[in-house]
Amino acid sequence: MASIFIVEDEAFIVDLYRDILTVSGHVIAGVAYDGAEALDKYARTNPKPDVIIMDHRMPIVSGLDALKEILRLSPSQKVVFVSADLSVEAEARAIGALEFISKPFRLDDLLEKLNHLVEDGKRKLPFPERS
Repeated sequence: MASIFIVEDEAFIVDLYRDILTVSGHVIAGVAYDGAEALDKYARTNPKPDVIIMDHRMPIVSGLDALKEILRLSPSQKVVFVSADLSVEAEARAIGALEFISKPFRLDDLLEKLNHLVEDGKRKLPFPERS
Protein backbone atom coordinates (compact mmCIF):
# COMPACT_ATOMS: atom_id res chain seq x y z
CA MET A 1 0.00 0.00 0.00
CA ALA A 2 1.31 3.42 -0.97
CA SER A 3 0.18 7.01 -0.64
CA ILE A 4 -0.43 8.52 -4.07
CA PHE A 5 -0.79 12.20 -5.02
CA ILE A 6 -2.73 12.64 -8.29
CA VAL A 7 -2.05 15.64 -10.55
CA GLU A 8 -4.50 15.58 -13.47
CA ASP A 9 -6.75 18.24 -14.99
CA GLU A 10 -9.47 15.88 -16.26
CA ALA A 11 -11.93 15.08 -13.46
CA PHE A 12 -13.06 11.78 -15.00
CA ILE A 13 -9.44 10.57 -15.14
CA VAL A 14 -8.95 11.61 -11.50
CA ASP A 15 -12.03 9.56 -10.61
CA LEU A 16 -10.69 6.60 -12.58
CA TYR A 17 -7.30 6.83 -10.82
CA ARG A 18 -8.98 7.18 -7.44
CA ASP A 19 -11.19 4.13 -8.01
CA ILE A 20 -8.49 1.78 -9.30
CA LEU A 21 -5.90 2.91 -6.75
CA THR A 22 -8.16 2.58 -3.71
CA VAL A 23 -9.47 -0.81 -4.86
CA SER A 24 -5.82 -1.86 -5.20
CA GLY A 25 -5.14 -0.87 -1.58
CA HIS A 26 -3.43 2.48 -2.14
CA VAL A 27 -4.30 5.68 -0.29
CA ILE A 28 -4.98 8.94 -2.12
CA ALA A 29 -2.75 11.52 -0.42
CA GLY A 30 -4.14 14.40 -2.46
CA VAL A 31 -5.47 15.58 -5.79
CA ALA A 32 -4.59 18.66 -7.84
CA TYR A 33 -6.22 19.73 -11.10
CA ASP A 34 -3.35 21.85 -12.45
CA GLY A 35 0.36 22.30 -11.90
CA ALA A 36 0.01 25.42 -9.75
CA GLU A 37 -2.42 23.71 -7.40
CA ALA A 38 -0.09 20.70 -7.29
CA LEU A 39 2.85 22.85 -6.20
CA ASP A 40 0.81 24.57 -3.51
CA LYS A 41 -0.66 21.35 -2.11
CA TYR A 42 2.62 19.46 -2.35
CA ALA A 43 4.45 22.14 -0.37
CA ARG A 44 1.83 21.85 2.40
CA THR A 45 1.63 18.04 2.41
CA ASN A 46 3.43 16.28 5.24
CA PRO A 47 4.36 13.52 5.12
CA LYS A 48 5.12 13.59 1.42
CA PRO A 49 3.36 11.00 -0.77
CA ASP A 50 5.15 7.82 -1.77
CA VAL A 51 4.44 8.49 -5.46
CA ILE A 52 3.03 11.31 -7.59
CA ILE A 53 1.12 10.61 -10.80
CA MET A 54 1.76 13.73 -12.91
CA ASP A 55 -0.09 14.61 -16.11
CA HIS A 56 1.77 16.55 -18.80
CA ARG A 57 -0.67 19.02 -20.36
CA MET A 58 -2.45 21.06 -17.70
CA PRO A 59 -3.56 24.67 -17.32
CA ILE A 60 -1.56 27.35 -15.48
CA VAL A 61 1.62 25.30 -14.83
CA SER A 62 2.53 22.35 -17.05
CA GLY A 63 3.38 18.93 -15.73
CA LEU A 64 7.02 19.34 -16.77
CA ASP A 65 7.33 22.65 -14.89
CA ALA A 66 5.57 21.22 -11.82
CA LEU A 67 7.86 18.16 -11.98
CA LYS A 68 10.96 20.40 -12.00
CA GLU A 69 9.78 22.38 -8.99
CA ILE A 70 8.66 19.36 -6.96
CA LEU A 71 12.00 17.63 -7.52
CA ARG A 72 13.82 20.84 -6.63
CA LEU A 73 11.96 20.82 -3.30
CA SER A 74 12.21 17.05 -2.77
CA PRO A 75 14.86 15.41 -4.98
CA SER A 76 13.92 11.91 -3.78
CA GLN A 77 10.21 12.22 -4.67
CA LYS A 78 9.05 9.37 -6.93
CA VAL A 79 7.02 10.51 -9.94
CA VAL A 80 5.17 8.67 -12.69
CA PHE A 81 4.79 11.08 -15.63
CA VAL A 82 1.78 10.56 -17.90
CA SER A 83 1.36 12.01 -21.40
CA ALA A 84 -0.14 11.31 -24.80
CA ASP A 85 2.90 13.11 -26.25
CA LEU A 86 5.71 10.55 -26.53
CA SER A 87 8.18 13.30 -27.44
CA VAL A 88 8.30 14.49 -23.81
CA GLU A 89 9.39 11.17 -22.32
CA ALA A 90 13.12 11.89 -22.55
CA GLU A 91 12.68 15.35 -21.03
CA ALA A 92 10.49 14.06 -18.19
CA ARG A 93 13.03 11.35 -17.39
CA ALA A 94 15.93 13.83 -17.62
CA ILE A 95 14.17 16.06 -15.10
CA GLY A 96 13.74 13.08 -12.78
CA ALA A 97 10.52 11.19 -13.49
CA LEU A 98 11.22 7.55 -12.69
CA GLU A 99 8.44 6.14 -14.85
CA PHE A 100 6.63 7.33 -17.98
CA ILE A 101 3.24 6.14 -19.17
CA SER A 102 1.89 6.95 -22.61
CA LYS A 103 -1.82 7.73 -22.93
CA PRO A 104 -3.93 5.80 -23.60
CA PHE A 105 -2.73 3.08 -21.26
CA ARG A 106 -4.00 -0.02 -19.53
CA LEU A 107 -4.70 0.36 -15.82
CA ASP A 108 -2.62 -2.76 -15.17
CA ASP A 109 0.39 -0.95 -16.64
CA LEU A 110 -0.11 1.97 -14.25
CA LEU A 111 -0.40 -0.35 -11.25
CA GLU A 112 2.69 -2.29 -12.33
CA LYS A 113 4.76 0.91 -12.56
CA LEU A 114 3.45 2.18 -9.21
CA ASN A 115 4.20 -1.12 -7.51
CA HIS A 116 7.69 -1.13 -9.02
CA LEU A 117 8.40 2.32 -7.58
CA VAL A 118 7.00 1.47 -4.16
CA GLU A 119 8.95 -1.79 -3.94
CA ASP A 120 12.12 -0.24 -5.31
CA GLY A 121 12.81 1.68 -2.12
CA LYS A 122 14.70 4.93 -2.37
CA ARG A 123 15.05 6.45 -5.80
CA LYS A 124 18.49 7.07 -7.19
CA LEU A 125 19.21 10.77 -7.24
CA PRO A 126 20.21 12.29 -10.59
CA PHE A 127 23.16 13.92 -8.84
CA PRO A 128 25.22 13.11 -5.75
CA GLU A 129 23.98 14.43 -2.44
CA ARG A 130 26.17 17.03 -0.80
CA SER A 131 27.48 16.39 2.67
